[in-house]
Amino acid sequence: MSKKYFSRLEYIDYLIKSKSGGTPQEMARRLNISERTLFETLAHMKDLGAPICYCRHMRVYYYDQRGCFDFKFKRET
Repeated sequence: MSKKYFSRLEYIDYLIKSKSGGTPQEMARRLNISERTLFETLAHMKDLGAPICYCRHMRVYYYDQRGCFDFKFKRET
């Protein structure tokens, strides 16, 4: 997987945590990807354990539990 893919995951994680991603159409447009790619990416995140939900009333994705993704290498001391 490329650095670009992980950057996309981090940005989606940010949008979901801040509840500012909007509808699937709006989020895909923000990410400059197709809705299909967005849905595939969200499915992958769910496979990795992300509790992603969608609120039809607020029209945003959100996590139903606290947490986040961390895709960076961390050195042990």
